[in-house]
Amino acid sequence: MFNVKDLDETRQPLLDHLIELRTRIVRALLALAVGFGVCLYFADEILGLLVLPLKQAFPDGEGQLIFTKLPEVFFVELKVALFAGFMVSFPVIANQMWAFIAPGLYAREKKAFLPFLFATPVLFGMGAALAYFVVMPTAFKFFLGFGGEAGGLKVQALPSAGEYLSLVMQFIMGFGVTFLLPVLLLLLHRAGIVSRAQMVLARRYVIVGIFVIAAIVTPPDPGSQIVLAVPLWLLFEASLFLMRFQEKSIAADRLAREAEDAAEKANAAE
Repeated sequence: MFNVKDLDETRQPLLDHLIELRTRIVRALLALAVGFGVCLYFADEILGLLVLPLKQAFPDGEGQLIFTKLPEVFFVELKVALFAGFMVSFPVIANQMWAFIAPGLYAREKKAFLPFLFATPVLFGMGAALAYFVVMPTAFKFFLGFGGEAGGLKVQALPSAGEYLSLVMQFIMGFGVTFLLPVLLLLLHRAGIVSRAQMVLARRYVIVGIFVIAAIVTPPDPGSQIVLAVPLWLLFEASLFLMRFQEKSIAADRLAREAEDAAEKANAAE
């Protein structure tokens, strides 16, 4: 049976905590370095996957990427390897963060925090998948639709490799991070910073803020903004629904804590 241990009884000096923090950071950086090295070896294949939505948006045989500076493609592959390496090594990095923080938490606090730790990569992956499979192909077809002729001259899309990679990373990171909205709201609710009643009263302002964020994160086309804003609004409503159950859990934890405190006082009085 899965058992979460309570707060560690041992108290370490500040220097020991700093040494442990250094060890965790070094291990996280080593995991990132290994992920970067592996992804650098497969950089061409990874770049091919990132280019696929653009290739499908072009008519058959017409798509191409150009580079205007000699080292541009080299740095593009480095960025691709670093981006993919971070994604691959994130479970190890998150594990090191958890290993450093967990000893300072009570068992009930660990149980409350663990769902957020597991939900973070899942929600980020959902946002990234929505960007890659739905938003990017739609947006690229929209942008390519402006090609044609103007003043007797042919207007043709010739995206550079560096600019295209920046746009793809903007899509993936933007959708992935904004999909973490439920994690942020539920953590704030768990910490007592906001309440469900406050969120309900502020619903109209939150919805406006969601559309503003969608306009900032996505390129300036209405389609991708709506595709991001609608799921974020649904995730906000789902967060309000989950807050109902979290309020019951918070109340149960409060009663358990009060019972523990009363028992400790009774034992001390004896």
